[in-house]
Amino acid sequence: MANKRAETMEQNRAKLIAAGRKAFAEKGYSAASMDELTADAGLTRGALYHNFGDKRGLLAAVVDQIDSEMASRAQEIGARAGDDWQRLLSEGVAYIEMALDPEVQRIVLLDGPAVLGDPSQWPSQNSCLQVTKRAVERLIAQGVVKPVDAEAAARLLSGAALNAALWIAASENPQDVLPKAVEAFRVLASGFSVKSGDAAGQTADPLPLANAG
Repeated sequence: MANKRAETMEQNRAKLIAAGRKAFAEKGYSAASMDELTADAGLTRGALYHNFGDKRGLLAAVVDQIDSEMASRAQEIGARAGDDWQRLLSEGVAYIEMALDPEVQRIVLLDGPAVLGDPSQWPSQNSCLQVTKRAVERLIAQGVVKPVDAEAAARLLSGAALNAALWIAASENPQDVLPKAVEAFRVLASGFSVKSGDAAGQTADPLPLANAG
């Protein structure tokens, strides 16, 4: 009996997340009606409150699901890269490119931060950070990445990909911004590579004061 009850609750939760995902993608968080959303799921508002507390709680669950899917897709793309270093870069670029997906753009990159706050504090982002940290640790051990603190490097790389995606989503011309964001991400990431050591270690000539600012 208890197993049946738990199974029903899990099914209801899945139905509400699916309905919320559809409503938030089509109408946006603010315009999405809880009555329509729950009716679409074939459930009541009471079921929504029981499972998620409120509309904001449902958005958090939807964002977590989509953001986790984004990370998995990025890892699948990265797995086709030549080596661990290229895999890390490919995953970051893939995550950035997903900012062009209308559902990702509206739910994860626009409504998510506006309603749920700092994305770096989301559980899905923390999981992604840990994966990146382990990848950086392997690359340091292989002598591919400079011997910096692995968590610091992972936070900077993950943060760069996330903020690039946020920039693209918020821009008036996402298609135009995307290649700029990807190029900058690759340049930033390359600074961690041992192969960039000589160039990175050189001090650039200071800019003339006339050009400063």
